[in-house]
Amino acid sequence: MKVGYKLPDVTFKTRVRDESIGGSNPYRWQDVTTADYFGGKRVVLFSLPGAFTPTCSTYQLPGFENGFADFQALGVDDIYCMSVNDAFVMNQWAKAQNLSNVKVIPDGSGEFTRRMGMLVRKDNLGFGLRSWRYAAVVKDGVIEAWFEEPGLSDNHGEDPYGVSSPETVLAWLKDDAASKAA
Repeated sequence: MKVGYKLPDVTFKTRVRDESIGGSNPYRWQDVTTADYFGGKRVVLFSLPGAFTPTCSTYQLPGFENGFADFQALGVDDIYCMSVNDAFVMNQWAKAQNLSNVKVIPDGSGEFTRRMGMLVRKDNLGFGLRSWRYAAVVKDGVIEAWFEEPGLSDNHGEDPYGVSSPETVLAWLKDDAASKAA
């Protein structure tokens, strides 16, 4: 993916709370499209190898969650965390992380990630197909800025982290705002 590219048109299978269902598990399936998530707003999207994994749970997700007000002040409407995990896993991870700002997107089949060119094999870790770590600033479905970790490859021996960090994305947004103000 590159700056100026439009995000792929995909339908995500999500689970949403619906109190009308009743019972101890009041959730229903809901299809949500790329246009639903990204249309008409400016968002930060970051994708990572897996929910509940160490770097993702300790640094990347909490950094975006805790820095939400700073992102909002720079014109970001939403922050989305995507992973090649199903809706059940993503919802439980969001709950475990006490998310109130970052919204999770389940790419259970990896279709969006594949079409982004970021689907990699992680068989060396027993993960199967997963997302390479990246982040993007997206305005109305078009990529404004792209932050891809180095070494994109199948069964990479490491999990690079830094280029797609909240700090890096926030620094770009600050620079972008300053250049537009000048």
